[in-house]
Amino acid sequence: MMENKVKLSQWDALLLEGLRRLGWSDDEVLQRVRERDDLPADDSIYQFDYAQLADFAAANPELFESAVKNGYAIKYNTVRGIRSWINVTYAQEPELVLEEGNESVIASLTPAEHERLLSVLSFGWNVREEDPGEAGVYRIEPIQRF
Repeated sequence: MMENKVKLSQWDALLLEGLRRLGWSDDEVLQRVRERDDLPADDSIYQFDYAQLADFAAANPELFESAVKNGYAIKYNTVRGIRSWINVTYAQEPELVLEEGNESVIASLTPAEHERLLSVLSFGWNVREEDPGEAGVYRIEPIQRF
């Protein structure tokens, strides 16, 4: 249930997904982060420093374990952060729309990816079909536009 999910910062969520994309199991993520065991160097555009995730896990062991095993919600999303999360988690390059008043992310998602995205987004974001009838293409945008 959404109410029981722990909340992670957008950056901690990206760090966690960066390790998952390496094919690590939940148990492997937990063990290697806790033990700081052979944490990889990241040469992606994000330059992830997984020691930061190890510091977070050491300071918040129960929260970190719950996030890994039971899922998490992101405390506060930004449009660029959503683009990055989709990029890291699903290994795709979603479209980032930065036109003032129309900021959004457009991505092609499977039903499972769509459900997972809905479960991690912070309050204040809407996910809708970009083109009704064209299955799997979604626009993620702020609920309120000022």
